[in-house]
Order: sequence, then structure tokens, then C-alpha cells
Amino acid sequence: MKLWLYISIFACILFQVPAPALKNGRRCVFLANPNTNPHNSRHMEEEGHINGTVQYCANTKCCTGFYRLMDNQTVAELLGCDVVKQDCPKSTCSASRNYHNYTTCACSSDLCNGNITWNPEKENPESERPYYTPDMLKTVIATIASIGVILVLCSLVVVVSCRHLFRVNEVKLYPSFPKERRTSLCSCNHLIYSEIDLTSMKLQQIVGRGHYSSVWIGTYRDAPVAVKVFPKGHMREFTSEREVYFLPHLAHPGITQFLGAGRKLDSSEWVMLLELAPWGSLHSFLTKNTCDWKSTLKLGESLAEALAFLHSDFIKHGLHKPAVAHRDLSSSNVLVKVDGTCALCDFGCSTILHTSSSPQNWQRTADVMKRSILKATSLYMAPEFLDGCVNLSSGVCLIQGDVYALGLLLWELCMRCSDLFIGCPVPEHKLPYEEELGANPSVEQLFSHVSEKRERPSIPKHWQQGSVLHDVLLDSWDHDSEARLTAQCAKDRLATLRLGHST
Repeated sequence: MKLWLYISIFACILFQVPAPALKNGRRCVFLANPNTNPHNSRHMEEEGHINGTVQYCANTKCCTGFYRLMDNQTVAELLGCDVVKQDCPKSTCSASRNYHNYTTCACSSDLCNGNITWNPEKENPESERPYYTPDMLKTVIATIASIGVILVLCSLVVVVSCRHLFRVNEVKLYPSFPKERRTSLCSCNHLIYSEIDLTSMKLQQIVGRGHYSSVWIGTYRDAPVAVKVFPKGHMREFTSEREVYFLPHLAHPGITQFLGAGRKLDSSEWVMLLELAPWGSLHSFLTKNTCDWKSTLKLGESLAEALAFLHSDFIKHGLHKPAVAHRDLSSSNVLVKVDGTCALCDFGCSTILHTSSSPQNWQRTADVMKRSILKATSLYMAPEFLDGCVNLSSGVCLIQGDVYALGLLLWELCMRCSDLFIGCPVPEHKLPYEEELGANPSVEQLFSHVSEKRERPSIPKHWQQGSVLHDVLLDSWDHDSEARLTAQCAKDRLATLRLGHST
């Protein structure tokens, strides 16, 4: 068996099987005009991995572009990684010769083929030929196709021979990932984002302003919507939130419904349209209202269920919904719907846990998390984040950080429950640690109180110690992140209270 494996690999090396496209290789703008010959565009697609409008070249350092000339203006027909192996010393895409109303260029810098500089020559003899044309490309493609048959057969031999070795080694590479998640591909790598026409959108009243965006009540096509506006400079947060909303199978009653996104007319601001929650945020709702036990439990259980769904990782109908860590869970980032349930919103700080990533990609993700760990609301930050002792070798730390914040939110809910304060007034709504540290504690104060002293919000003495509610709070905000409940377990325990068990 080993001899056969070595022979197979050696045979393929002789044929020089192209390496897969790497994210750190040449990046080219990719475009295939609908009028382009499909055979040309298909073979250009095979030159590297395509992510939206960017192609990562596998076999070349050159980007190329075919442009049609119309009224002395250039219109892109086919853009991508160079199929013809040639030198491309120029770092920009430029051309001066016209051949049958076409011109072409090759350049040697990232995304250089997205913009061509066209300087037509005064004399353009038809006897001259460019270094290659669409007709020459067809000839090259025919040659590549004949070699491709041999390469495909060779690749199949390697795939079959190495399959067993790969399955053994991937356990060593990804020890923290369950098998069914290691072998699945994340569908979010192939998402196509489309913008909506915002001509009919109207802003009426601003209802909130955060670190990265402002939220308005507005209308879109005469229907009421929530409008989230991201000013210039916060494109990263907009992109992160949009990426979460575009995940497969994200539709859930506990996730705010996404209606579309686009750029404001005559503006550098980006806009996101969301389902309108007339009762506003959980913070606003609790400030103005108290609840009975049934309503409190409904809010708490729906909140835990929504978080459990966000954390879930599954494949359905061939599409992978990866786990997502919210990373900024607070009573301002939870909405109260008209049916008295909660819905999560504001995913600008969220992290999609791409379990199919390579170790190198996961390390880059971990590096980004380290740099942005304090972007979330510090008041709800778990102790391990406050003191910097976070294990970023997997996404479990982020998931359990959400559960700590869930415990604080459940405490906020219960502190406004009238049935838990029979015979005495219900306290005014306060944020976690506001009673002990004031309304706006610093990170240093929180670190001392939460991480060093291991203090938590005060639980009233008349709440029965050892009850389900009491234990859910303690087990959600446990100092040891590995000892905390999961969001699903918190939801299941709350469900026992709804069924009539002791509080």
C-alpha cells in the first residue's frame, strides 16, 4: 500500500499538478461579462479560488484583463488571473493597441486589472499582433484541456490514496473540532452580497446611537422598518454584521430579521434595514416596565433559546450554518418583540467560527480577536476577558463569554419581576454592577471587582437559595468559563420553571 502511494505521488509531481490558490498569493479582480465566451471564463475560473469579485491565483503572479472598445472607451469583458504564462513587469494595467475592437493587458500587482489606462496609438497597423488575444486564448485553452485529462486522472489517484492519511492527520490538526464539523465546508465562503435600492427609504426619528452606528425608525416602500446607519470609517463593522445576516439558515424568531443593505444615495454611509421592534431594546423596556413571572420567564427563555441557536453548528440541505459568537451581548443589543419575546441584534463585533479553516487561517482569526477583544461592552465582559487570560486556540472561549453575559441579562430581567418582590417595591432598573460601581465603571474597576474579587450582582436573599433560578444565574456567570452552562442548557433549565417547577 505504501509503495503504491509513493508511486502515485511521484507520478503527479512529474506532471506538475498545480497547487491550490492561496490567500497570500496574487489577488486579481474577477469578472466574467455575460457576453463572454463561457469556455474562456470557465478556464479562467480554474486559475484560482474566487471569493466574490476577487480571485486568488494558483499558478501565476500576473493579473489580466480583456476589454471591449466602445466609442473609444473600455468595457471589461473578462478579468482574472492570467491563463497564459508570461512576464508582466508593469504593475498597472495599461494598453494602447486596438485589435478588432478589443484590447488586453497584463499586470503584476494585487487587483491591478480592475482599472485600465487606455492610450490609443496614432497608428495601429493590422499586421502587428498583441502578445495575446481572445483567439490566441482559445488555442491556449485547447492545449491546457488536453493536458488536463492527464492531470485529472493523476489527481484522482492521489485523492484516493491519501484520503486515509488525511483523515488520520486532521484529528491531530483540529483536536478541538468534532468530526462532523471538521469535514464540512462553510457555505459562508461562497456568499454573494447584493445591494438593495434605497430610493424609497425615509428616515423619521433616531432612537439610538452606538459606537459604530445610529438606529432610526423609518419606512421602506411605505412599510415601517428599523434603519441602521454606519458612518464613513466603520465599514468593517457593517461588513461583519452583514456577513452574519447572510449566513445560511439564520432565519429564527430570536434573530432580528434582516431586510437588506445598501449605500445611501450621494453619501459614503452604509445602511442596513431590519425588522422594527416597537418596544425597543430590552434596556429601554425594563426601564419603563415591570413584568409578572410568566412574562419574565418568556423573555428569559426566548433569550437563551436565541443565543443557543446562534451558537449552534449544523448542516441542512447541503448548506453549513457555522457557530457564531455574539461578543457584545447586552440589554441594549437585545430587542423586545410585540409577542413578548427577545431577539438578538447588533452583530458588528460578532465572530463566525469557521470550523473548516486551516490552522493558519484560524491563527489569523485568533490574532484579530486579540486586537479587538475590548470592542465589546466592558460591563458584560467575562472575567477571563477582563484579565486577558483567554485561550484563543478555539472559539469555545467566545461562546462561553456570551453565556456569562446571558447570566447578567437574566439577572436584569428578574430584578424587574413583580412576582419576585411580593410585599416590597420592585427596584428601579439598573445595569449589572451599577449598584456597586456606579453607572459607568472603568475597565480597571470591573477587573478588580469581577475578576480579582470574583464578585457578581447581588441576588436578593428572599430568592430561594438552591432553586432552579438561583442556580441558573450562578452557573451562567461562573468564574471558570469551562464550568458555565451552555446557552441550550440554560434554556432547558428555564423551561422547567415554565412547566411549574419551583423557582
